[in-house]
Amino acid sequence: MIRINLLPIRAARKKETAIQQFALAGVVIVVIALIVTSLYVVKRIQVSAAQDDITTANNKIKELKTKIGKLEELKTLKDQVKKKLEVLSQLRKNKTGPAQRLSSLSDLTPEKLWLTNYSESGQDIKISGISFSEELIAQFMKALEASSDFMAVELLVSEQTIVAETKLKKFDLTMKLRVAATPPLVAPAVKK
Repeated sequence: MIRINLLPIRAARKKETAIQQFALAGVVIVVIALIVTSLYVVKRIQVSAAQDDITTANNKIKELKTKIGKLEELKTLKDQVKKKLEVLSQLRKNKTGPAQRLSSLSDLTPEKLWLTNYSESGQDIKISGISFSEELIAQFMKALEASSDFMAVELLVSEQTIVAETKLKKFDLTMKLRVAATPPLVAPAVKK
């Protein structure tokens, strides 16, 4: 009987299979390394893009903060200008108001009646003066009531006093300013 030694074929096959397995393992390792490397590169690109976005956003934030600072500065300037305009309008109002009232008061004052004191506090006015008679004081009070500037005229004190050996009547009056109705700033819309 002939015997064939198959061991070298088996050993060769085992060697060939081992080489194939090592080659396959090498290919798998290379493929896995390529996949990991490509994922790493992709993530680095994403991180770099995110960092660029963050720096861009921080720059925009700084720019907006400077704009907000300028806006706040403009708001404070606007408030200051508004306050100054209010003060100016109040000064203009007060400039014409008391001067006009004193002129009117001067026109209403009869002869032989002299005003010695005039004080104004808001809407309240107090006048002191000297007259030759009580009739002149009454005439003055009626003229004040009839004027467009004053109302609610009241006589507080009327007493006799002597000035330069002449008997005169000293008086104190209180009254209120007549406030004119202010016209509306905006005309109402007309419906058609």
